[in-house]
Amino acid sequence: MASIIPLIPLLLSIAILLMGNGLQGTLLPVRAGMESFGSMEIGILGSAYFLGFMAGCLYGPRVIRVVGHIRTFTGMVAVASTVVLIHALVLEPVIWWALRAMTGFCFAVLYMVIESWLNEKSSNENRGLVFSVYTIINLTVITVGQILLMTADPASFPLFALASILVSVAAVPVALTRIDQPAPLEVVQLRLGRLFRISPVGVVGCVAVGLANGAFWSLAPVYALTTANSSDVSTVAWFMSIVVIAGAIGQWPLGRLSDRIDRRLVIIGACLGSAAAGLGMVLLAEHVPYGVFIFGFIFGIFAFPIYALSVAHLNDFITDPNDYVEAASGLLLVFALGAVAGPTIASAIIDLVGIRYLFAYTAAIHIAAAAFCAYRMRVRAPAPAEDQIPFADAVRMAQTTAAVDPTSPDELTPSDDTKDAA
Repeated sequence: MASIIPLIPLLLSIAILLMGNGLQGTLLPVRAGMESFGSMEIGILGSAYFLGFMAGCLYGPRVIRVVGHIRTFTGMVAVASTVVLIHALVLEPVIWWALRAMTGFCFAVLYMVIESWLNEKSSNENRGLVFSVYTIINLTVITVGQILLMTADPASFPLFALASILVSVAAVPVALTRIDQPAPLEVVQLRLGRLFRISPVGVVGCVAVGLANGAFWSLAPVYALTTANSSDVSTVAWFMSIVVIAGAIGQWPLGRLSDRIDRRLVIIGACLGSAAAGLGMVLLAEHVPYGVFIFGFIFGIFAFPIYALSVAHLNDFITDPNDYVEAASGLLLVFALGAVAGPTIASAIIDLVGIRYLFAYTAAIHIAAAAFCAYRMRVRAPAPAEDQIPFADAVRMAQTTAAVDPTSPDELTPSDDTKDAA
C-alpha cells in the first residue's frame, strides 16, 4: 500500500468530484420531474450529458496539450461547479440540456486528466492495485452521492449548492499536489470499423450497455418515485445506491468466471439476467414487498459488469499490446454513442406506454445483445486460452485514456488479430 500514498491527492480529488457528480446525476431527474418536465425532456437531459461526454473524449485532449493537466483540471472543475448552480437558477428544459452537455464535456476531460495521471505515475508492479483502489473509490463515492440526496429537499437550493461545493473542493488536492504532471496524452486513431472486425461482440456489447445504462441513469430516479408510489426522495437515493452496490458486487465473480470459460457465455448470462430483472421490474415489482429494490439489486449485479466483460472479450483478440489503448478509447466512444441514443429512445417509449416500461426497454436491449452474442458463438471459436488476458487487467486497460484523433481513416490492414473475425 506504500505505493498508493503518493497518489492520495489524485484519488482524493476524484473521490470528491465523483461524489458531487453522483449527487447531481440523481438530483436533476428528480427535480425535473418536480418541475413537470416531460419524459422526453428528461430523456434528452441524459442524452445531452453523454453527447457532451463524447465531445470531451474527442476534443478534451487538445485542451490538455495546450495548458497542461493541472490548469485543465482546475478550469473544468470551475465550469462544472458553475453549471450546477445555473440549473437551480434557470428552470428551462432547453437550458438544462445545454448545461448537461457542458457537464458531460467537463467530466470526460476530468476523468482523462486523473486516469492518465494515475496510469503514468503507476509502475507495472502496482498499476493493478492502483486502478483497483480507483475502481473501489469510484463505486463507493457515487453511492455516497446518491445518499446525499436525502439531506435536503430537491425542490430547494441547498442540494445544488452542495453538489457545486463538492465539485469545487475537488480541485484543491490537484492544485496543491507536488506530483509531477504526466507527459502529453498518447494520440490514437479512431477506427471503429477495425474494432468491430476484431470483436463484433465486444463492440455490440458496449453499444448495448450505452443504450441500456444511459437510459437507466437518466430515467431510473423518476421510475423509482413512480413505482414505489412515494414522494419521498429517500426511495430514489436507496434505489440508486442499491443498484450501484450490486454492480460493484457483480463485477468480480462474473469477471473471474469469464477467465475460466468462454467470455461470451458469461456475457449472454449477464444479459439474460439483466433482462429477467427488467421484466421482473415491469411485471412483479409493484406486487412484491420491496420489489423495486430486490429487482434493482438483481439488475445491477448483471447489467453493470457487461461493459468490462465486453472490453475483456475484445482484448482477448488483440495481439499487439500497443492496440490496447486504441481499443479502450474506441470502446468508450462506442458506449457514449449508445448512451446518447438510449435515454431519448427510452423516453419516447415511456411517453407511449408509461414509466413502468423503462425496464422493458432495457430488457429488450439485453435480449438482443444476448441473441447477437449467441449467433457469434456459432460462427467464431473462442480466443485460445493462452491469448486471454485476466479480467482484472481488462478492467484496468478499460480505464486507460488517450487522445483520440477523430479524423483518422477507418481502415484495416489484415493481421492475425482480425483474419478470423468474419
